[in-house]
Amino acid sequence: MAAPEPKTHRPSGEADPNRWVDEHADALYRFAMLRLRDATAAEEAVQETFLAALQSIDRFAGQASERTWLVGILKHKIVDSFRRLSRDRVPIETSNDADLALFDENRYWIHDDGPRDWGADPSSILERARFGEILQQCLSVLPPRMAAAFTMREMDDLDSNEICKVLDVSTTNLWVILHRARAQLRLCLESNWMNAKGKAHGR
Repeated sequence: MAAPEPKTHRPSGEADPNRWVDEHADALYRFAMLRLRDATAAEEAVQETFLAALQSIDRFAGQASERTWLVGILKHKIVDSFRRLSRDRVPIETSNDADLALFDENRYWIHDDGPRDWGADPSSILERARFGEILQQCLSVLPPRMAAAFTMREMDDLDSNEICKVLDVSTTNLWVILHRARAQLRLCLESNWMNAKGKAHGR
């Protein structure tokens, strides 16, 4: 999720590349780091974003804010990073019966086994204090392509067909990957995020 816009005033539709680094680099880096979990890859994605934005600056019409426009470009660069990861053919672990037992026949969480205090809207959760940091830590223990699949589906709301193309997997394989990712993240978040909340409230 992008950080709040800096309090600057420029004419509508006018982008100022000379101020991009000062005004947007940190927010874009955090956005990329949460998804890529690698400092070098995040820095490269931001640099590629600025370069692509500079090359297409004539198409910035000011209909969205400058940061929103840059984040849109960055999302494509992050997907490109995931696509390169797929070409490296990092193995994806498959699910097992214990993982699949967490879901019903319609592929939804079984109520008692679902993540506690985990709302349906990921964007609202990411606004909570420290959640992004802990989620990043939990994602870091997942296999790279599994984390990429979860990130694209749950954080950036890409559709399944697009994710399958990026990762070069079948829809069935993607379903298994996402379920295993959610199962592992559920355990990690309940252990770290929920405990952190309890400590913060003196429990």
